[in-house]
Amino acid sequence: MIKYILNTENYTKENLVKLLQANLQERELIFEKSSSIKEEHIANKVYLRALIEFSNHCEKDCLYCGIRKSNSSPKRYTIPQEEIYKTIDIAIAKGYSSIVIQAGECKEPEFIEAIDNALIYAKDQSGGKLGITLSLGEQEKSTYKRWFDLGGHRYLLRIESSNKQLFETIHPRNENHSFETRLQKLKELKEIGYQVGTGVMIGLPNQTLEDLAGDLLFMKEFDIDMCGMGPYIVSPDTPLAKLAHKIPSEESRVDLSLKMIALLRLLMKDINIASTTALQTLTDRAREEGIKVGANIIMPNLTAVDFKDSYKLYNKKTDLKSHDDTLSAIEEQMTRVGHKVEIGNWGDSIHFQRKTTN
Repeated sequence: MIKYILNTENYTKENLVKLLQANLQERELIFEKSSSIKEEHIANKVYLRALIEFSNHCEKDCLYCGIRKSNSSPKRYTIPQEEIYKTIDIAIAKGYSSIVIQAGECKEPEFIEAIDNALIYAKDQSGGKLGITLSLGEQEKSTYKRWFDLGGHRYLLRIESSNKQLFETIHPRNENHSFETRLQKLKELKEIGYQVGTGVMIGLPNQTLEDLAGDLLFMKEFDIDMCGMGPYIVSPDTPLAKLAHKIPSEESRVDLSLKMIALLRLLMKDINIASTTALQTLTDRAREEGIKVGANIIMPNLTAVDFKDSYKLYNKKTDLKSHDDTLSAIEEQMTRVGHKVEIGNWGDSIHFQRKTTN
């Protein structure tokens, strides 16, 4: 059955569920095909996005997140302007061609202006050569446009689950956590001209394989340009932690995450797909496996140690200790799995480029 589905490329929801159910032997057929498709359409290249976790202040109260507004555990911070500039300088000096500025969601004028300044500085210091991805939650369309005009050209806004009912079990049911608003913001980003990314958590309480298959089809139908998805990892100081007994084992969540990466590569042959830190957190070398089966993006964390320990979206967050260790370790990892880290190249979504040139 698995061979038949892969040969016909008839990726209906029912068939995607069957592929997600594949046993260890059968999944190798899926991985072999997804790896081949990646090599054919985007080559065995890995692009780096130096991650800067700008602030852990957040206006949202998502039930799964360690930096949710109601959580009193994190030491709240916003990186000072000079420290942000220093981190951008480090990224440029070390040869990173792209950065990601990520933060909890905030709409305060001071926050908006701070992002403005970071964008201006990044473009000025790099002579316009630094690619910039933003992951700053739901904002006014005018703010999205403002940041786009200042040089932010990629935006990641995760849907978390494309099933509205499941989405509502992991968010408070109020107007500040609306499924419809999340969809609208994704549409606005596309209208402005961003390369748009989204993603889901894999292994949520009460999530089914049908839900995950629906997520894959949602991303294809929405025609995303990039994706960041990975296993759900429990954050202990959150309401959803009470349902930890309902989530799959760590091994199962890693297995499902790798299958989701591979199947998305089958569905969307030339988009950018990240192999996430969350994968690496659950199983050593899982991030490498993500690259092998279809991903092509890695986001090493350049956030200063003084701040990164407070940006805990989930438990057991892992990272290497220094910038040099991170870069050299990633290059070694990628060489082990037959891939080459691309330096000096933004690594924009080929999918996006083809859409905009046709």
